[in-house]
Amino acid sequence: MSQEIVVTNPATGEEIGRVKSHTLDEGIDAIKRARAAQKKWSEKSIGERIKVIKRFQHALAERSEEVCELIAKENGKPLTEAMTTEVIPVMDLTAYFCKRAEKILQPKPISMHLVKYRKSYLHYKPRGVLFVISPWNFPFTIPTGEIVMALLAGNAVVHKPASITPLIALKCRELFDQAGLDPDLYQVLPMPGGVAFDMIKQGVNYVNFTGSTGVGERVSAECGRLLIPCSMELGGKDPMIVCDDANIDAAVGSLVWGGFANAGQVCASVERAYVHEKIYDDVLNKVVEKVKELKVGNPLEDGVQMGPMTDPGQLKIVIDQVEDAKARGAKIHTGGSVVDGPGQFYLPTVLSDVTPEMRCIAEETFGPTLPFIKYSDDDDAVRQANDSEFGLNAYVFSSDKSRAKRIAEKLEAGTVMVNEVLVTHGFPETPWQGVKKSGVGRVHSDDGLKDLCVAYHVNYDALPQPAWSPFWQSNYGHKMFKRLAGLGRLMWGPGLLGSKSEPKATTGSSPSELAHGTKTS
Repeated sequence: MSQEIVVTNPATGEEIGRVKSHTLDEGIDAIKRARAAQKKWSEKSIGERIKVIKRFQHALAERSEEVCELIAKENGKPLTEAMTTEVIPVMDLTAYFCKRAEKILQPKPISMHLVKYRKSYLHYKPRGVLFVISPWNFPFTIPTGEIVMALLAGNAVVHKPASITPLIALKCRELFDQAGLDPDLYQVLPMPGGVAFDMIKQGVNYVNFTGSTGVGERVSAECGRLLIPCSMELGGKDPMIVCDDANIDAAVGSLVWGGFANAGQVCASVERAYVHEKIYDDVLNKVVEKVKELKVGNPLEDGVQMGPMTDPGQLKIVIDQVEDAKARGAKIHTGGSVVDGPGQFYLPTVLSDVTPEMRCIAEETFGPTLPFIKYSDDDDAVRQANDSEFGLNAYVFSSDKSRAKRIAEKLEAGTVMVNEVLVTHGFPETPWQGVKKSGVGRVHSDDGLKDLCVAYHVNYDALPQPAWSPFWQSNYGHKMFKRLAGLGRLMWGPGLLGSKSEPKATTGSSPSELAHGTKTS
């Protein structure tokens, strides 16, 4: 008898569906079928692949409200948020790469600086079968962006969705079926985590994992053992620095949205607010006032701004962290408790008087809390912001763009946004990547599309091949050895030719100054 996964609505606790839980044998069979389908798919031109993917884009646009309603029921996002953070980004990413994939993946010539009679180029081939393991917090946009890019690059995808949000993954598969994609090219396999881990050993060519750091470490270690390339988008503890010259209203709005969008269940959520001492009280009071006005409730209801937490286990983590902070002397300005009645609701919570050893500062929260920390100067803010094992996103608010960029370049985060929060995951041309324990590899961007391929190098003769053999193949005499040493000193030593190749000093120029030409040596 086959096992089933029961799916419930986190706002009501009611069952909304059941799906088959797949076994390892079924997973192995799926990989075999995906590999056979991928061979045929890779032989098609990018233009032919684009036609199919564009049909998926059109189907999604036509059924976007239906998709958002399912996301709201299964994940708990308010309808508008489901549209702006899940569906629209996928439609835009699909359009972006359908327009540019052919150009991005065209062979890339490499200029030869010394051996001018030879030329090189890179050409890109699909990796094969990708195994995508996706999370429950963004059950549509996170996997679908990677799936679209993988298919455009000529790969097949086997997708293991989070066990508490499998319905939206199956809806995605339905949209690809509507587009006429070979069903073996993209397969959705709800299954236990242990089975998914064993799938890595079954011959997949690339693993894309999004989830917790602890699980990601195990997955990446297994990929490393098997020499399987992978991308790992893991946890975050993202800081937001509010400088004393920031636009306070803009900063306040971004703190509230950045901290409580998707009930704080965003890897890029603002989880630590560092506010300059000159404006600290003003910003804190305005944030508290705004948070108290947030409408919390069933995400299908009109005007609801924050829904329930999706995972009951994550709700417990938030409860424990807030209780730990209270016990250690933190002040709760608003929230700090669950909501009575059905559903997994936790009130949006603002804390102050927090210290680095508190769990709400030291650990990822992944829930609707926003702790405030006061700082004295820019160096102090950077030091505190970097005092974390995570490094996914960070945010800087200042009216002085040069100051903001100087701070941004000192922050240890894969992405730093100036005067905005969260939204770069929705920009298909920018890389989404982490440092430290926030992950390895990247998704999105032109380079992210290339990462879904193997770059093969070809070097060839640009001029007619001479009748003689090059000296390095035949002349091993000491006289040739001495001539080569002399040539090396002439060309690369401190002598006549070598001195001409020394670059001008650029000491003191920051990356942004060099990039924009605002400072010269």
